[in-house]
Amino acid sequence: MSLTQLDNLVKTGQLKAEPFNEEEFAGLMHSGQARLKDALNETLSVESRFDLAYNAAHAFALAALRKQGYRAGNRYVVFQVLPHTTSVGQEVWRILAKCHDRRNLAEYEGHLEIDERLLDELLKSINIVLNQIKCINQL
Repeated sequence: MSLTQLDNLVKTGQLKAEPFNEEEFAGLMHSGQARLKDALNETLSVESRFDLAYNAAHAFALAALRKQGYRAGNRYVVFQVLPHTTSVGQEVWRILAKCHDRRNLAEYEGHLEIDERLLDELLKSINIVLNQIKCINQL
């Protein structure tokens, strides 16, 4: 992981350096796990599952960022820096960015266009991020 790129984002104001807090990390992980569990409930609508999965992804991505000693000013940056806070590839954060855009359309314009395929891609991406966080946390 490249902390130099994260430090550069501090200089531009997109990130803020902030000491790691174990309680906050644990809370974010718990939040993400609870939402992920609920997102897997196939009796819920695709839209509800997407919303839960998106928020789980954000909690995990934020936990990874906080683990490195940084805080973001907006949700998108949390996903964008995942290749630097974990070892995930660009393809993972691109899925999360696409989901972020879809979430914003729903939240701010009332237009929610979610299908099972996007939800499946989101869930797969979440599991990749979660596995990377678990690896990092064991170091």
